[in-house]
Amino acid sequence: MTQMISARRGDITPEMEQVLATETISATDLLARVASGTIAIPANRNHKNLTAYGIGQGLKVKINANIGTSSDASDLDNELIKLKAAIDYGAHAMMDLSTGGDLDQVMRAIFAHCTVPLGTVPIYRVAQEGVQKHGFFGDVTVDEMFDVIERQAQIGIDFMTIHSGVNLRTLESLRECGRVTDVVSRGGAFMVEWMVYNEQENPFFEHYDRLLEIALKYDVTLSLGDGLRPGCLADATDRPQLQELIYLGELTDRAWKAGVQVMIEGPGHVPLNQVETNIKLQKSLCKGAPFYVLGPLVTDIAPGYDHITSAIGGAVAAAAGADFLCYVTPAEHLCLPNVEDVKDGVIACLIAAHAGDIARGLPGALDWDRQMAEKRKALDWQGQIDLALDPVRARARREESKPADEEVCTMCGEFCAIKKVDEYLHPKE
Repeated sequence: MTQMISARRGDITPEMEQVLATETISATDLLARVASGTIAIPANRNHKNLTAYGIGQGLKVKINANIGTSSDASDLDNELIKLKAAIDYGAHAMMDLSTGGDLDQVMRAIFAHCTVPLGTVPIYRVAQEGVQKHGFFGDVTVDEMFDVIERQAQIGIDFMTIHSGVNLRTLESLRECGRVTDVVSRGGAFMVEWMVYNEQENPFFEHYDRLLEIALKYDVTLSLGDGLRPGCLADATDRPQLQELIYLGELTDRAWKAGVQVMIEGPGHVPLNQVETNIKLQKSLCKGAPFYVLGPLVTDIAPGYDHITSAIGGAVAAAAGADFLCYVTPAEHLCLPNVEDVKDGVIACLIAAHAGDIARGLPGALDWDRQMAEKRKALDWQGQIDLALDPVRARARREESKPADEEVCTMCGEFCAIKKVDEYLHPKE
């Protein structure tokens, strides 16, 4: 039984109880929104050490962190260090995007250590196995694709990115539109390659009911992937992107009828003035299904700083209604991220999510900020550090530049505005 089916029966699951413990939503509203699909709780029944989170309407904006090996860097121990760092710094979900080394071993190890919802992109494993077996990805069979999905579901993967919206009609639109970057999604590129080579429809679109059967069996949340997401600002909100989104809306309806939870993945690279429009389009076309956005990055010119470009877009997206932000690290577009990149990406994304919660008027969202303001007014430096999103960095910066007067900081020193005004407005007797 899935979380969605349980909610439709009025049953509060242990995972729902975990969600209620960390949110301001009522049990009645949570049941109604999980039942309707506007909240998803990714929680494979075989993930036993899971701390469950809800994603969707009326809940705090959640963030996801990606880790994983590549063909050029397949150090599993390093990926486990990144996993721990991401969770320790506050990531609500993780994705294993590994493409190098023993993918089965890597996934099982990450799963064993992952206490938050874990996602994968099964087509990566399909591609690796297909090349090993056939010598070419295009010769992979439909059964082999679904076999990988079944195996990952059985292990306990909570949500899977499946590029079901890349079909023959959206592919034709891609050919005609004259994009700058064509396809930047690895999963989308694999599907395009398979379809063109075989001159057949995308199996995850044509045999979608087979996918739903697996998801229903294990309660895997389908994260319907944006295989045709824009890879640069020039391609944002174009016809292939929107056509794919229309199909994802139709597939969402079919999943909900089967009792399967769904999230919709979104762009990508989007100019700041188009972010809100993209959110509203998704919410309309997909009937309020949780929206999972990568960034979005609001400029293409800042490699090395894309955790910032994505945090800007993520804050606007969250304020407009996005429910789940995928972090972007400073290594984006350049290389595999290291542990420090992961930490910076998580913190930047958490800032965007919290800013979105405040803008949406989420009950209690401003309390943390109010507490920080009160500590600043009182020149309570330890209190400020304790409340900081990253107390370690806050403490280090405070201690590396000590003022002569410990009540103030070295930015203002004896001219501290708070201290001076306090002396005049509230003189001590």
